[in-house]
Amino acid sequence: MFLLDRWIEIISIIRRNKLRTFLTGFSVTWGIFMLIILLGSGHGLENGVHDQFGSSAVNTLWVWGGETSVPYKGYKPGRDINFKNEDYAQIQKNIDGVEYLSGRLNIWGNNTISYKKEYGEFNLQSVHPDYGIIEKVEILEGRFVNDIDIRKNRKVATIGIAVVDALFKEEEAIGKYISIRGIPFKVVGVFTDDGGRQDSQRAVYIPVSTAQKALIGQDYINTLAVTVGSNEVDDSKRMSDEIRANFSERHIFDIDDKNAMFIWNGVEEFKQFQDLFAAIRMFIWVIGIGTIVAGIVGVSNIMMISVKERTREIGIRKSLGATPWSIINMVMQEAILITGVAGYIGLILGVGLLELVSPYVKSEFFRNPEANLGVAVSAVILLIIAGTIAGYIPARRAAAIRPVEALKEE
Repeated sequence: MFLLDRWIEIISIIRRNKLRTFLTGFSVTWGIFMLIILLGSGHGLENGVHDQFGSSAVNTLWVWGGETSVPYKGYKPGRDINFKNEDYAQIQKNIDGVEYLSGRLNIWGNNTISYKKEYGEFNLQSVHPDYGIIEKVEILEGRFVNDIDIRKNRKVATIGIAVVDALFKEEEAIGKYISIRGIPFKVVGVFTDDGGRQDSQRAVYIPVSTAQKALIGQDYINTLAVTVGSNEVDDSKRMSDEIRANFSERHIFDIDDKNAMFIWNGVEEFKQFQDLFAAIRMFIWVIGIGTIVAGIVGVSNIMMISVKERTREIGIRKSLGATPWSIINMVMQEAILITGVAGYIGLILGVGLLELVSPYVKSEFFRNPEANLGVAVSAVILLIIAGTIAGYIPARRAAAIRPVEALKEE
């Protein structure tokens, strides 16, 4: 029940003790402020790492060959393990749980690409159609490399928006021919990278089969990218083990020779980061709550002093018929008011500071620090609990005062 007279009385008591109330509330304000800043900073760190993973599918296994380091079945160490189209086909045929699969052949050396009088050095990569999905390529116009391009060894290219700006200026790119090492390739698509990375925007994708025949003249693949359909760590480990076993048998190297073939497990790596951030969030909450508890103790102590100073007043109230619950309610309301207002100020200051600096804080692994709605709601609930705890013990003590003893107090 809302009693206006009681709240007027509580406010008048607070006004009579401005300095004491300010110092008490400041500890709560600082605790909430630090909690919001720490949680927002942790969120900014998490955003940065998510952006790093966000440039490609997080459920990807990246597989590439290395060099054998131990002798095996009569073969000496030091052999290069090179992938071919057969390796792509073997994964597609024999490995269960594959969602998307692509080979990648990086074309090194002179990658000057020209159109009419315009030219530039760009990142030339030959891939299979699924690579666009794995790397989260966003098609703006036209299409990505497709299966027909692979089968027919078509000389087509899907180019990044930065390539369009450099070569075509204001001209339409789709349907035009660019020159790659003197060979004309038809532009069939324009893309942008959803992560906004400049190096990706400067990429030129062509069919892997075309690159093998027209540019390097051999059956060769640098890297294989495989996405795990279930996104489960156990499934990714199983697929990784199956790929290693399959390749070790066909390329004849010791399955335990980690230098012969490398597999980067994006699923496992992402799960480790998730566990790390969960631990960081827990640590931040522990630190923040510890700071708030210190504020609560301060509020509780101040309320104990307030109850001591008002012993005679409370005794008179009880002698005139005030119930223990009305006394408890009065003291707890005062504590909740102090912690609530102080905590709300800390919440506003923390969220305001994060919103102020967020547009200017952008680095590779830290961006957009913010306190989300869940954090704000949790902080409000924490304030209510804190105020209740801060006022309960002094309130119980006030309710236990006997009128006869209270009236003897000076």
